[in-house]
Amino acid sequence: MPIAKLGRIGIYYEIHGAGEDVVLISGFASSKDIWFRQIPDLSRRYRVIAFDNRGCGRSAKPHEPYSMKQYARDTAGLVDVLGVDAAHICGVSLGGMVAQEFTLQFPERVRSLVLACTSCGGRRSVLPDRETMDLLVNRDRRNGLTREEWTRQTLPYSFTQGFIDSSPEIVERYVSMRVKHWPPPHSLARQVEALMTHDTSDRLPRIQAPTLVISGSADRQVPVANSKVLASDIPDARLVILEGMGHGFLVEAADEANRAILDFLARHSGPSPRAGSRPVGRLEPARPA
Repeated sequence: MPIAKLGRIGIYYEIHGAGEDVVLISGFASSKDIWFRQIPDLSRRYRVIAFDNRGCGRSAKPHEPYSMKQYARDTAGLVDVLGVDAAHICGVSLGGMVAQEFTLQFPERVRSLVLACTSCGGRRSVLPDRETMDLLVNRDRRNGLTREEWTRQTLPYSFTQGFIDSSPEIVERYVSMRVKHWPPPHSLARQVEALMTHDTSDRLPRIQAPTLVISGSADRQVPVANSKVLASDIPDARLVILEGMGHGFLVEAADEANRAILDFLARHSGPSPRAGSRPVGRLEPARPA
């Protein structure tokens, strides 16, 4: 397994395909495998860099405060190691919050920006309904449940019942992926802290990268109103709303979502906004996270 050494921590990553770089940033409690229905399509045209955030998957899980700004610095450190000058940055949910921070901290390194079912946080964020919020953050709801039982209980909050019934192979792959890489309790708590303190609400107009905002109209976890805020405040952002889709639209409506993302990336592909390249840093063999 390839591990990029970033100071005291190791970040697991994978590279697929060739071409301009596309960096995929995963969401809460998710490994890079959450993109399993995007990587095959994207890697036919681009070099796709997918990685596990700190606290997730096969990356290190330090017991210390996490923040979106730190996650953004992790992302910058990884692309430094890989010699990437500028890339298309795509983030889903928590990963979309990281992508916002990355773009604000390192604007010259962003060819384009894709924000999937995410929020600016702060005063302009739109919270889930009370039932969904209780399910997601109430630890007592998880007590006594196995990882698999908990994951299955949350399926209706990500997918439509029709998809759950009609696509068992895809749903089972999703469940297996989530169970295999479920983070330890301290990491989940640190990620929640990062979510709760995320706030780009007053800085969105500073994002100058071409931006696609994409969401499902029936998202219960990050209501679609959040995507409308992002699209209204980021200059010239394009908004795509997938009707009837929930938070898991990248899995359920992969074909439609991938077309929208690929069409957007194609419009913004071409010469890098910066000249030169960064030296490739030291890669280390995998070690336990």
